[in-house]
Amino acid sequence: MSRTIHLALHPYGVGGPGQHGLWKDPRVAKNASIDINYYIAQAKAAEHALFDALFVVDSQFINSTYPAHYLNRLEPLTLLSAVATHTRHIGLVGTASSTYNSPFNLARRFASLDHISGGRAGWNVVTSFDTGTSRNYGLDEHLDYATRYGRALEFVEVARGLWDSYEDDAFPADVERGVFLDPAKLHELNHEGEHFKIAGPLNLSRSPQGQPVIFQAGISEEGRDLAARVAEGIYAPGGSLQQAQEYYADIKKRTASYGRDPEHIKIFIHGGPVVATTDEAARRREREIFEEDNDFDGNLALLGRSFGAYDFSGHDLDAPFPDVAHLAEKGGRTGAAKLIERAKAEKLTLRQVAESVSEFRRSPFVGAPGTVADTIEKWFDAGTLDGINLAFRNNDDLELFVDGVVPILQKRGLFRTEYAADTLRGNLGLPVPANRNTRERGVVDH
Repeated sequence: MSRTIHLALHPYGVGGPGQHGLWKDPRVAKNASIDINYYIAQAKAAEHALFDALFVVDSQFINSTYPAHYLNRLEPLTLLSAVATHTRHIGLVGTASSTYNSPFNLARRFASLDHISGGRAGWNVVTSFDTGTSRNYGLDEHLDYATRYGRALEFVEVARGLWDSYEDDAFPADVERGVFLDPAKLHELNHEGEHFKIAGPLNLSRSPQGQPVIFQAGISEEGRDLAARVAEGIYAPGGSLQQAQEYYADIKKRTASYGRDPEHIKIFIHGGPVVATTDEAARRREREIFEEDNDFDGNLALLGRSFGAYDFSGHDLDAPFPDVAHLAEKGGRTGAAKLIERAKAEKLTLRQVAESVSEFRRSPFVGAPGTVADTIEKWFDAGTLDGINLAFRNNDDLELFVDGVVPILQKRGLFRTEYAADTLRGNLGLPVPANRNTRERGVVDH
């Protein structure tokens, strides 16, 4: 079977990071981020186009400077459970923090979504970017990098153990014999680790796909290593074609080093395509979008998120970039460290750093449908991606991509013409994980 591209949809409602002007667009409902019908419509459109998944991001801290979508949005698992009842094939991937959740509770919630959807759930594991989240959970400070990533690894291991509490044939439900459960097929976890002590078992059986699919967005060394060890899908940073190639090769190599099949980890890069009837019209629209979103105060606030939602507005904009390295250590360390290094090397002011972060950058996925399809094919063949996580400003832009680009990719044999399965794993080409207890008993019996 030839390798094909995977596509996911990433809806942002009234506007995510950097999309300061999106909420003003008359085609975007001002309550889109809390309107379940908006998400259902988006999911149905993506499913009609045979997309692999709907991906919902999340964070648990805000202040008044945060992006419009972040200020007023639905909790991911509640949202996706509602969407599940209106769709049949598209995967449903929700973001949830391993730093600010309990493994038993979260494992149960994702397993519930997996059952509600018939095996289409995915969990995007994050360690929480926003340092202020700690204050919403009774903690004075955000956990450091090493602790958060160590906790994340153990959290995923515990969740997977809980998802294996019941073997697949644990419920004979034999009325004649009066046997509903085979108790030999129910297993306690009895986990005792550095961060968690959890007995189990989980009071929910396995779904048609065995376990929810694990996603992760690894950028730092710790993040890449965690992704290579546990992730089955990755949301990659993208960047230039060369940067995407290097990231792709690095993750696949790390995955193999842990004894895993590199084909069993699907790398999605971010893509915000701009499609129009001609290349020139698309490029004009790309520039218009930049101007719609180009708000200096908003960009300054966005810069602060990398430093624990730090408020830079009290500093002299034309003075040297302030010494805030200590604020980056527990926040967006990797990106923040690069900003600090560049600011020092080039002697940049705070204003110059804020402007450079938000300066106009041309996207590779802009043009007429054929041009965008050509670029996607080029990147795919160059070893930069297994899929693209697509974000569109409004429904019209989604339709332009679906009606214009998708048919070209299909004609070239690069994208499916029908769903291969009813589960997220099946459509991503990922194996159903064997129940560890069944596997262990099989080894003993053999």
